[in-house]
Amino acid sequence: MKIAFLTDPLSHFKTYKDSTYAMMVEADKRGYAIYAFGPDDMALESGKVIANISRITLTGDSQNWFRLAEPESLPLSAFDAVLQRKDPPFDMEYIYATYLLELAEQQGARVFNKPAAIRNHNEKLSIAQFSQFTAPTLVTRDEQRIRVFHKEHQDIILKPLDGMGGTGIFRIREDGMNLGSVIETLTVNGSRTIMVQRYIPEIVHGDKRILLIGGKVVPFALARIPQNGEVRGNLAAGGLGVAQELSARDLEIAQTLAPELYQRGLLLVGLDVIGANLTEVNVTSPTCFQEITQQKGFNVAGMFIDALETAIAA
Repeated sequence: MKIAFLTDPLSHFKTYKDSTYAMMVEADKRGYAIYAFGPDDMALESGKVIANISRITLTGDSQNWFRLAEPESLPLSAFDAVLQRKDPPFDMEYIYATYLLELAEQQGARVFNKPAAIRNHNEKLSIAQFSQFTAPTLVTRDEQRIRVFHKEHQDIILKPLDGMGGTGIFRIREDGMNLGSVIETLTVNGSRTIMVQRYIPEIVHGDKRILLIGGKVVPFALARIPQNGEVRGNLAAGGLGVAQELSARDLEIAQTLAPELYQRGLLLVGLDVIGANLTEVNVTSPTCFQEITQQKGFNVAGMFIDALETAIAA
């Protein structure tokens, strides 16, 4: 089997924690040929979606971990699977890439997650489709609505709809200090829509990442626990990752969403859950494979490649 990874530059990978790297290692162990390319390598030429794609050889060295063959200009349909693993920002270039990938699908490529499904599931807004699992939430660019929401709930979180890694998240407490400034900053003076949620105190116990693979639930979550007075548990913001078994509520949320999201073309999903509340549905490049595997011995990458094999055979 030939697997092509659409990803960020390989030289940027932190191999000790990168989930895409874990996928590559597992695929390589099974004897599959692995390749890599970036969004800037793609083109639509003479009606075909092609890319400059390089085969990867894994070295086993944690520093100089790969060797790249000379790139070849190949149609994406030449591969058994194309894995979309490009990190946000989810900007217009990201969207253009999904359009090209969708065209490639029409030409025979098998792309995971499906590009239309990625495009249709904003990682913040998608929780509104499962409101039975969410804390009180407001999506708006209107300052007055935000102020009314704050008056009702007193302690709130404000965040952009296109952020990642905890960037741009603010907490405003009962006194409302700096609320106006935060609203102006995040909405760019009323020109950008944001999300506002009631603060969930259980964040002190961690922002749990729950992985859904092939419509099934990984049995462990990674609780990302805020450190040093932070309100954000994201690993990128300095959170401490602690793998743990799923609670009954975690399972309820995950088992409800897993088959539905898989049917929509999402092979891999990362749910974010704080306390009893679903806060995000991550579909672009969900992570935390290695942390769960290292702490609990559960081969997340193995489960993923199993699911990929099943999807390809279907």
